[in-house]
Amino acid sequence: MSVSDIQPAANAAVAGASDQASPVKRLWFRPAARQKLLAFASLIALVVFFGFASPNFFQTDNLVSILQATAVNGVLAIASTFVIISGGIDLSVGTLMTFCAVVAGVVLTYWGLPLPLGILAAIAAGALVGMTSGSLVAKLKVPPFIATLGMMMLLKGLSLVISGTKPIYFSDTPNFSVISQDSLIGYFVPALPIPNGVLILFLVALVAALVLAKTPLGRYTFALGSNEEAVRLSGVNVSFWKIVIYAVNGAICGIAGLIIASRLNSAQPALGQGYELDAIAAVVIGGTSLSGGRGTVIGTIIGAFIMSVLTNGLRILSVAQEWQTVVTGAIIILAVYTDILRRGKNG
Repeated sequence: MSVSDIQPAANAAVAGASDQASPVKRLWFRPAARQKLLAFASLIALVVFFGFASPNFFQTDNLVSILQATAVNGVLAIASTFVIISGGIDLSVGTLMTFCAVVAGVVLTYWGLPLPLGILAAIAAGALVGMTSGSLVAKLKVPPFIATLGMMMLLKGLSLVISGTKPIYFSDTPNFSVISQDSLIGYFVPALPIPNGVLILFLVALVAALVLAKTPLGRYTFALGSNEEAVRLSGVNVSFWKIVIYAVNGAICGIAGLIIASRLNSAQPALGQGYELDAIAAVVIGGTSLSGGRGTVIGTIIGAFIMSVLTNGLRILSVAQEWQTVVTGAIIILAVYTDILRRGKNG
């Protein structure tokens, strides 16, 4: 078969991936839509169950705690969504989040620079690390699992080295807490003290959904996950787009780092490891396929809320930490198995 014979198939793969990115066309008849509905029904069931199981679940402070936790996990999950749709994986999102928080701490606390520069530095550091991971995968052909696993360990060590193994506090940057702890909505509607971190989550989700649905980056993200070889044969610079995808993933992790640092009012260099599991679980629960080529930001947000509600509910019921970990692991296995069954039916 000649390249000229393959070219139409390659173009069809890109076009098909673009059609997958469309948020409207035949939406409710797709398996992904059914997956989102199932995930949303599961979320409602969890809320109802924990609400009946404990009267403390619906207290305002507890609901705000769930929202704050989802703001961090949700942003990380959105970052992971880009990489997983493209057919890759990133195990470093948790430690990258911590590294970006430490970078913000160095810029704002150690160097005493203005808040906007600290925010920019955190996001830029995330994008730079993402580009590095993307280059390892695209240029050096290191498997994504190995490349990002190594990056996870590297960033964990760098965070400790840069911070001197001590937390960096933002006591000299009073406006830093506005990022996550304050409530713009609560200022106008006191009955709805929704933290600013949640607003950032939905803003990031909106931008990410538009990028996936309306831009060349989104089309190539789906196309790479659907059929990378076909995309390469169509003349697309696959390496370039992979690096861009990982860079976007890193920049979004930088935003997550700012949110969690603002919530804790400090950059905790030992924090972060383990967040990648919750993020990946949220992505898969939301209907994104681990084999790539399929997924939505809406589903990821639903998955993130499921993980936060489950963790919070188990804690409210005084379930031991080790059993919470067991439940989380079981959910990840179940979500992956469901994805395998779904792909089998569609294959």
